[in-house]
Amino acid sequence: MLLWTILKVALRSLLANRMRTFLAMLGIIIGVGAVISMLALGAGAQKAVMDRVTAMGSDLLIVRPGQSSRGGVRSGNVQSLKLEDAEVILNEIDGVLAVAPLAMGRAQVKYFNRNCNTTLTGTSLTYLDIRNFTLERGRAFTSVEEEHSARVAILGANTALDLFGKQDPVDEIVKVQSVAFRVIGVLQAKGDQGWFNPDDIVIVPYTTAMKQLLGQDYLSEIDIKADGEQDLKKIEKETTSLLRKRHRLRANAEDDFSVRNQADILEMVSSVTRTFTILMGGIAGISLLVGGIGIMNIMLVTVTERTREIGVRKAIGARDRDILRQFLLESSVISGLGGVLGIALGFGIAAGITHFTESPTVVETFSVVLALAVSLSIGIFFGYYPAWRASRLNPIEALRYE
Repeated sequence: MLLWTILKVALRSLLANRMRTFLAMLGIIIGVGAVISMLALGAGAQKAVMDRVTAMGSDLLIVRPGQSSRGGVRSGNVQSLKLEDAEVILNEIDGVLAVAPLAMGRAQVKYFNRNCNTTLTGTSLTYLDIRNFTLERGRAFTSVEEEHSARVAILGANTALDLFGKQDPVDEIVKVQSVAFRVIGVLQAKGDQGWFNPDDIVIVPYTTAMKQLLGQDYLSEIDIKADGEQDLKKIEKETTSLLRKRHRLRANAEDDFSVRNQADILEMVSSVTRTFTILMGGIAGISLLVGGIGIMNIMLVTVTERTREIGVRKAIGARDRDILRQFLLESSVISGLGGVLGIALGFGIAAGITHFTESPTVVETFSVVLALAVSLSIGIFFGYYPAWRASRLNPIEALRYE
């Protein structure tokens, strides 16, 4: 029996019982749709998190003071980082393009009767470039203002909105911890990063922050921008060695600082979101298994109903493999068509998630191909036993079947 003839017979049989065929497809449709939409949700979440992390700077190393311990309990940051540390890192380590010292804290910022509690960041003019900040209006402070501890401030997008609304803040006077500052710039919005909101911030020269606002001679953080062609791990190792030497730490002593590699953070975030995506896809994939069991059930019923037909076909010359192919083709058509409709459903669910919840979704080609391949495999796997059973029927007993 030619393949085209087998296909026509299979399609005619499926169309003769449209409702039953659709119900057999339904499990595959739902399963494929669920797998694609869940993988799209996971991929979208991964992309959003990665974009947020990279928005805070690429080729970045972050040096922070270590934690002090009392009785095994972490009690606070060690005051171990100095301005000289930042200068030495810039001057002595190859591959370092820029360094930004940071003195940070919380501060009350006031403009007439409006005020907000925000993150105070005292830093150098290199900070904006290192952290990929862009000015929406105004300007950055200059090296002269930095050297002379000028009272100038750059506001984050949310801080500017809280204090000024739609009014232009540039050249206005605000009070930071009751000290008057002139606003010289406003940053473009970046979006909340979860652990840190770069839009809820006020940036001033580090000299001003350390001397006039925070009253400290140590740093909260040192940001290092590395040359993209250099090995971040190598620069991280050299930074650690240099700071240990400067802080006169013994060989067996723990570091009184920590160096975080942006690439390691990205890899960690990517690993977590990838695991989350696989978990969601696996849970959704269970419905594909249920759909396969549904196909087997329907095909077994079909074989029973068409026992006499199978006997007639065998009596006029159909071979066992022809019967096997026919029923395998029917189950494959059910699963394949169900997979195609499931892909359309998956795209629709993904678009609906983005539209109604504003959660980003990304439908990847790999997930579509995977879902379709699995659906076809399930049709063949669960359709094989009913097809084999049909092919093994005795033609004489099949013709006598009522």
